[in-house]
Amino acid sequence: MLFIVSAPSGTGKTTLVERLVKVTDHLRMSRSYTSRPPRGDEVHGVDYNFVSRARFEQMAAAGEFLEWADVFGNLYGTHAGETDKYLQGGDDVVLVIDVQGARKVRAQNVPHVGIFVLPPSFQVLEQRLRGRSKDNEDAIRRRLQVAREEVSAFEEYNYVVINDALDLCVERMKGIVLAERSKLARMRPKAAQVLGTFEL
Repeated sequence: MLFIVSAPSGTGKTTLVERLVKVTDHLRMSRSYTSRPPRGDEVHGVDYNFVSRARFEQMAAAGEFLEWADVFGNLYGTHAGETDKYLQGGDDVVLVIDVQGARKVRAQNVPHVGIFVLPPSFQVLEQRLRGRSKDNEDAIRRRLQVAREEVSAFEEYNYVVINDALDLCVERMKGIVLAERSKLARMRPKAAQVLGTFEL
């Protein structure tokens, strides 16, 4: 099963999903490709797959991405082959992508479950963006403006969670994953096997 988690920049979606996969069996986080350079202590192959802009554009032209987008001047994309490999291996996969990336996946009619993460308020989001000290003032204002535009997209998703407390939010998201795994359409084959043991 494919899960998509989106949220305005600064809401904490990457941190949430990193914790979610640690506490949920058979759930993997897809590692995005990006054309931007690493920030701080980010590591290639751990935080992102860092590639040059030219290499990213080559991959996009070759159709290697399930979705890709230009986000604040940097390119980000989800590798289709890597995602399929995880799914074929029996794991569920979480994509941490923005609203425009999620729309591209949706437009391809790829089956997925969408989760939108909201901050408790605009004021809290602004405090978080300023507190992480990764951007200058112009970049923060740009991110806040995009956030104002993105928050209304929550209605395009299957679930909405509010990141008011990190541990509680992770628990809510884990509950969504477990509930989706238990739906009738997904459990029917296993239920049929159990029923077979009741036959005389």
